[in-house]
Amino acid sequence: MGLLVMILGLVLFFGVHAVTTQRDLRGQLVGAIGESGYKAGYSLVSLAGLVLIVWGFAHYRSAGMIEIWDPPRFLKHITVALMLPAVILVVASYIRGRIYATLKHPMLAGIKLWAAAHLLANGDLGSIILFGSFLAWAVFDRISLKRRSDPGGPPIPVGGIANDAIAVAVGIVAYLALAFAFHPVVIGVPVMGA
Repeated sequence: MGLLVMILGLVLFFGVHAVTTQRDLRGQLVGAIGESGYKAGYSLVSLAGLVLIVWGFAHYRSAGMIEIWDPPRFLKHITVALMLPAVILVVASYIRGRIYATLKHPMLAGIKLWAAAHLLANGDLGSIILFGSFLAWAVFDRISLKRRSDPGGPPIPVGGIANDAIAVAVGIVAYLALAFAFHPVVIGVPVMGA
């Protein structure tokens, strides 16, 4: 049951995100319900999808996971190491500096790294579906960004190396919070020292 709920959440979450890649459809929706209506609907469907993903995955885990393969222990250590740059990349998408200017889409790079790292460490069916979906989405979205022809809004200001230093510092703090507080308490899986 939990797995099906999680899959429904993934369909909702990525379905509404796919509208963004279809510029004509997005434009029609904005024309019909207005920019604020579109954003409100987008946010509500995204949130509903995210809630279903989290609830479904938690229920799936508590009911007993379906193991496909047993990853060797060293892959879990690699995952822990890969998560630091993944978090820094996500932070760099908001604190824009040279990292942002070089990668253009550090959020998608961070999501790809996060998903791939978790696929290394988790061999159960639910994790493969969850992280595989996020990895596939990030690859698809990056490809679609190259093909979009709309002009977009005004250019977003990008800072210099100081912003990168801030992004790295904030990323390290966020990484430690995720590893020592969020993951063991919320996810129920210890990361460090496990």
